Amino acid sequence: MTALTDVVDWETFERVLTQCRRCERLVAWREQVAREKRRAYQDWDYWGRPVPGLGDRRARVWVVGLAPGAHGANRTGRMFTGDSSGDFLFSALYRAGFANQPVARHRDDGLVLKDVYISAVCRCAPPQNRPMREELNNCFPYLAWEFRHLSRLEGIVALGQIALQGVLQLFHASGFKEADLKFGHGVFLPASQKRPWVLASYHPSRQNTQTGRLTVEMFDAIWQRVRELLGMV
Repeated sequence: MTALTDVVDWETFERVLTQCRRCERLVAWREQVAREKRRAYQDWDYWGRPVPGLGDRRARVWVVGLAPGAHGANRTGRMFTGDSSGDFLFSALYRAGFANQPVARHRDDGLVLKDVYISAVCRCAPPQNRPMREELNNCFPYLAWEFRHLSRLEGIVALGQIALQGVLQLFHASGFKEADLKFGHGVFLPASQKRPWVLASYHPSRQNTQTGRLTVEMFDAIWQRVRELLGMV
């Protein structure tokens, strides 16, 4: 993986990220999906590369997800854009005042996020939405770079257990050895010294939202808590 220690600007960072080919399994899968396509998206030119983050680079809140969806972000080239997880997430962000519109369909749809930046612990679509530990480790430097360069960060919303594990790994690598949190929906780790707070949520995947494990009301409560933590209410 290209060293990121000398990269200081977001444009160079995203160029390095989108050219990454370190994980052979993920490269093969993301490109296979981009070639074969889903029938409903036959007219699309799939992105088929690692997906950069999305949102306000001066954000106070960092949303960390799992990975791009095979026919969502792997198709559109923008995190959480073009699938049911994104529909659930962006509608909640819109209701909470962090997005200017409730839907995200493609990179040029006019979506603007305020005070929120979104990325993931894995930047390529993995088979069965299950990245391997080695693949997560390969992606970790990208997460660490964003952590260092989100200069106004106050808190992190971790979407799912694997995302939370990635955030805690990031804290430990950054010297915050005391940071620990057992995953559960709504569990909270207060801020400490220069470390931001963390709020965990079930991931807004179709599996969670269609089974009722994560409801609209539950997810809205997460973003209401975020507003409170930011002093917006």
